[in-house]
Amino acid sequence: MAKRTNDGWLDNIKTLLFAALIAIGIRTVAYEPFNIPSGSMIPTLLVGDYLFVSKFSYGYSRFSLPFSPPLFSGRIFGSLPNRGDVAVFKLPRDNSTDYIKRIVGLPGDHMQMRGGQLFINGQMVPRQADGEFIADSEGVRMQVRRYIETLPNGVRHPILKIDDNQPLDNTPEYVVPPNDVFAMGDNRDNSLDSRVMDPRMGVGFVPVENLVGRAEFIFFSIDSRYPWWEFWQWPLEIRWSRLFTGVH
Repeated sequence: MAKRTNDGWLDNIKTLLFAALIAIGIRTVAYEPFNIPSGSMIPTLLVGDYLFVSKFSYGYSRFSLPFSPPLFSGRIFGSLPNRGDVAVFKLPRDNSTDYIKRIVGLPGDHMQMRGGQLFINGQMVPRQADGEFIADSEGVRMQVRRYIETLPNGVRHPILKIDDNQPLDNTPEYVVPPNDVFAMGDNRDNSLDSRVMDPRMGVGFVPVENLVGRAEFIFFSIDSRYPWWEFWQWPLEIRWSRLFTGVH
């Protein structure tokens, strides 16, 4: 009996180890969950969204691995994002903080903001007015303008603007280097992104190596309006309509 009991403990430990290895494997090569802590991608992503990111979309780099060990450089089975992809990447200035933005510029592109409008390779990216939007940023609610922007490859996505006279609405023309991309938040006037080139506090160009994966779909979403201990309010906080919706 004692031997069978010991064997049972060993079997349980083996099962846990195998389960952990499988989970790490899936997280490394297939899908990894992330949550949205800030409003820089509103209205596409809301604070409290939980989503899965496909790790295989752009191939694999050291940032695909847990803790990003420097085992190799570059990407294996690598490919560039499509313009308009919503992607998770490691912040270039520290190579550890996870950021999520929309990829709008590819290597060689000339990127510029003029009067609140995005220009790619000298051509203004068209946008169409799409009503008003009530944005909630750090507890402050404000009404902003919503537009549908159409990127050069035909990808249409929403953006928000307070107006066209904000700090990042006029920039120099940036030329995206080889092996880098240019990323911007959909909440244009409340996003720290590639428009801010300061290496100490900005984002700047994003190396392709820093890409973690492409945002695929939201599997959970909650609007935490009530204290955590008011458990009876939890069902009212879940954004049921956002569950299992794709990220576009």
